This record gives sequence, C-alpha cells and structure tokens, in this order.
Amino acid sequence: MSFDHRDPGTPEAVWTEAPRLRAARPLDLDGLDRLVVLAAHPDDESLGAGGLIALAARAGAQVRVVVATLGERSHPGSPTRSAADLARVRRAEAAAATDRLAEGVVPELLELPDGALDTAGEALRAPVAEAAAWAAAGHRGVLAAPWGGDGHVDHEVLGRTARAAASAHGVECLEYPVWLWHWGVPSDLPPHGIRVLPLDGAARAAKERALAAHASQVLPLSPAPGDEALLGPHVLARFRRPAEHFFVLPPAGTAPDPAAVFDDVHRGAEDPWDVDSSWYERRKRAVTLAALPRPRYRRVLEAGCSVGALTAELAERAGTVLAVDASGVAVGRARERLAGRPGVRVERRRLPGQWPPGRFDLVVVSETGYFLDAAQLSGLLDRTAEALAPDGHLLLCHWRHPIEGWPLDGADVHAAVRADARFARVLVHTERDFVLEVYEAAASRGAGTGRG
Repeated sequence: MSFDHRDPGTPEAVWTEAPRLRAARPLDLDGLDRLVVLAAHPDDESLGAGGLIALAARAGAQVRVVVATLGERSHPGSPTRSAADLARVRRAEAAAATDRLAEGVVPELLELPDGALDTAGEALRAPVAEAAAWAAAGHRGVLAAPWGGDGHVDHEVLGRTARAAASAHGVECLEYPVWLWHWGVPSDLPPHGIRVLPLDGAARAAKERALAAHASQVLPLSPAPGDEALLGPHVLARFRRPAEHFFVLPPAGTAPDPAAVFDDVHRGAEDPWDVDSSWYERRKRAVTLAALPRPRYRRVLEAGCSVGALTAELAERAGTVLAVDASGVAVGRARERLAGRPGVRVERRRLPGQWPPGRFDLVVVSETGYFLDAAQLSGLLDRTAEALAPDGHLLLCHWRHPIEGWPLDGADVHAAVRADARFARVLVHTERDFVLEVYEAAASRGAGTGRG
C-alpha cells in the first residue's frame, strides 16, 4: 500500500455517510476488567483507541499500553532532528499522552526498529503473547491492536501478531484502523464485525489532550522543509469523531456468530453481494442451474439463501424449496422477494444445529461453506448424508480466493467433501474465481442409480 499523508485523502464526510459505519453495532464494554492496547508507534494508541483507553480506565479496568517502536523515522528528511532525537522526544510524548488518557498508566516501550516490524520476529511475538496471556487471566480481557489491513507494514504486522496471540490465549481481539481512513473508501471496510464505541464529552476531551501531547506529529518540528506536521488537520479530523470504530475478527479456527455477522452485512446494504447487478453473480447462478444433473427435483434445501436470488431460480426446477439463513434481516429480505411463489419457504435457521426435518433430493451449499468452522462443516456433512435421498444430489459452489476473517476457505470446504467416503463426485467445474461440484450418495453409485 502506497499513500502520502500530505494528500487530502478521503473526505471525512464520505465516512460519515458510509452505510456500514452507520449500521455498526455498539461495542459492549460490560464486564471489561483487563485491556491491553498495542500500538505500532507512539500516537497510534491515542488516534485509534484513545477513547477506549479513557472509558475502560474510568470504568475501573486495568489498562496496559504497549508500543512496539518509538517512531523515530517519522521525519526522515528533517534537517533539524535526527532519528535519535526523535526517539527521545517520542518516548516522552508517549508517556504524557498515555497519562492523559488513563492517569498513572505508563506505556511499555519495546523500542523495536521503526518501519521494520516485519523483521522483529520473536522480539515482537513474545511480548504480544505475554500481553494476551495477561488479558486472558482476567474476568473479561481484551486485546486491541492496529488493523491488519491498515496499509502500513508496522500496523499490519502488529495486527496479525495480536490476532494470532489472542487466538492462542482465547482472548477477545479488537483491531483499530488508522491509515484506512486516509487512503481507503467505504468499500474497503470489512464486510462484517464493525463495532462503534460512542465517546462522551470527557472521553473526547481526554483523547484531544492525548493527541496534543504528540506535538512532534501534530505540529511542525520547525519551519524548514522536511519538518512539516505528519498529522495535519485533514488527518486529525478523522480522529475527532464522537465515536471510535473497531473491527472484531474471530480467532483462528473458530467461526463467528453467523446471525450477528450477516445481520450486520444485510443492514449495511440492501443487496450486499450485488446479486441483481453483478455479472459474476448472475452468470454463476446460470452455471449452477446448468450443472444440476436432473431437470427437476422434488424437495430442495438451500443453505444460506441471503436475499433469495438463487432461491427464486431453484424454485423453477423444484416441487418445493426450503431456503434458510442465520440472519433474520436476510430472511426478511428473501421473504419479500419470494412472496407469492408457490412451494417456497424461507426460514431462519443456523445450520447444522437447526437442521430441518425430512428428506431432500437436492441440498445446495453455495458460497456459505466457508462461513463455518471445521467442526460445523463436519456436522453439516453428517446432516446432509442423513437427509439426502438415495437419488439425491449435493451441490457446492464457492469463491476460490482467500476469505478474510473466517477459518476456512472454498478449497477447505471442497476438500472436506471430496475426502468424505459417503459422497461420490458427479461433476466438477472450475474457473478462476469459483469452483462448483455436484455429489451423490456413494451408496447410490454402487446401486447404479442417481446418475442424471
């Protein structure tokens, strides 16, 4: 990611109107008793999580602030300050800013090389792991760190390191963006897991005092070229909002709550996957329908129907269709789209736990398998094997690229089915962006039936 802090960047008004931010659920701090805020450089903690620090400390939580570098390379062209000078200045600024947010809290300074956290190795991993273990020892501990997609190498390395440590110790992890607000646009926001923390007057005042303590960043070092303020008014405007935003990402190996995630996704946009306007989505549905081995099915189960676009087309090939989704918002949208269609029901269910009764001769799992974890996927295959009619089919279709924030990807889902002796593959269709496979019950292949 290449950007220049001197550029105007994305206007704050664009973020103010961003649907995903406006639809974000509140960040719940109830029961928080231990908070660790990790910062790549002095000032990150104040910019991205200053309000969180102030509110947590006021509520009685124990607070630690751990800063990975001294940010000594913030002004590489300065004619008046060396990197060593800036390190001394920023060390003092970090102490003053932290005390203004949470009186008596002294920042822990790791003093790793600025701009090179990708080479720090164990010198970074060990203290982050210790901080996560400390947070996990509380009644409710939270680890907060820069977002792993923030566009600055130090922010991204620290964010990924924090996420791994949080997962290993079973502690909640919040990621806060800093430079995203400058270089990004609303479509760069994560599709789920955005939380908003409203800041009252006292928290905003504490944050403002903390930002002022970072004088080497918010004011020019001197009138000379190369000594300009790093954080100009256009940058600071994004951190003077009446709220802070955090991204809540699941620990590795565990899927988040699908109802909460996809309620967020569907509140943020009327058509979050662009199913009606995207040629990719329209063509993929056409390929899906063309891949079905039989012209018509008796009873179809569609897992993860979203707004019901594929459901409507499956209904043309079926006696009945039961479309399910974990999101109540999605179910409401699908019911509106499908109102009046005979033989179609839309229900809110979490699969595999709330599996519907009865047999199905077609089960469709399209772009939903990677929203499960390994145990849930295994359960889904168990229930499918039990419910699939002897002449029935299982259709899988998934995006082939990485799925950020989820434990599985499309390759994992399809590999799990291929390895399951209860299913025999009938068809495979692979493109650059998606893979589609159709399976039948292995027993039916042995009996010579079910081949459409």
